[in-house]
Amino acid sequence: VNSGNANACTGPQGLQDAATTAEAVAEAIGCAPLEVAVCSTGVIGVPLPMDRILPAIETATAAAAPDRHEQAARAIMTTDTVPKETAVEVALSGGTARIGAMAKGSGMIAPNMATMLAFLTTDAAADPAVLRGLLTRAVDKTFNCISVDNDTSTNDTVLLLANGQSETAPLVEGGADHAAFAEALDAVCADLAKRLVDDGEGATKRAHIVVQGAPDGDAAKAVARAIAHSQLCKTAFFGEDPNWGRIACAAGYAGAAFDPDRMSIHIGGVTLMRDGTAEPFDEAEAKAVMAQREFTVTVDLGAGSGEAAYWSSDLSYDYVRINADYRT
Repeated sequence: VNSGNANACTGPQGLQDAATTAEAVAEAIGCAPLEVAVCSTGVIGVPLPMDRILPAIETATAAAAPDRHEQAARAIMTTDTVPKETAVEVALSGGTARIGAMAKGSGMIAPNMATMLAFLTTDAAADPAVLRGLLTRAVDKTFNCISVDNDTSTNDTVLLLANGQSETAPLVEGGADHAAFAEALDAVCADLAKRLVDDGEGATKRAHIVVQGAPDGDAAKAVARAIAHSQLCKTAFFGEDPNWGRIACAAGYAGAAFDPDRMSIHIGGVTLMRDGTAEPFDEAEAKAVMAQREFTVTVDLGAGSGEAAYWSSDLSYDYVRINADYRT
């Protein structure tokens, strides 16, 4: 993994540099080049400084050790302000397995994934196809349900690597161990996803957007996405302004079928709109909810049993400052 350079739009030389990087890592750790996953993030259109990267590969591999995970999490940061790590243990029928993870990402964050890198490792045993299914499921409701600035870039990766060293039985789809591992993996990805939102460029708050009562899950997700992406909602979150009209408007243009006369909106425990019309509420109480580092916006469409959730950061003055001079 290299930070600060996307190695995107760099032509044939960029592809060759990626291959050269994989070859250097393979030689250093004793594996095949095709077993090396190369990840880059940063400025677009600038060739990789191979005169710095190749010596750094030797230094990094020589220094690799189980207790160097925090240094690795810091090394992959770009505009991040804090490293992002998490880990869990999961009880399986044949013993205990572990999942550890780290990620980077702070800006250009919106589904699909966006400018983020996430690396998950486990000592459970599983066929790659099983792992892919588990990871795809987890990503769909975590990394693909976050919004910082509604923008994406050229580089994103999430990898799940298993070595089987827990000596537990291989995960089998449909089994109890598979379900337990899936739940743990979902939790790890959700933890990292929320950390990405918390560290969003200039972010001061995390809004948990919960949509219920939708015709189906897809409709609920569309409405949650629209609210999470809305720049007007994000600025209202930053200003601690319970302007529920912005939330209702975003739900309306999301493309989901529902009767607005049955929609209700709540921020925390404060009801702002009920059955399509304004509900009298204490402005100071609603503002106090929005002043918290994390709060929940609940939208009930009254149109079915579909549910979905997103996490969204607010949009502050600092976001403009950070991105106005990102390259220079």
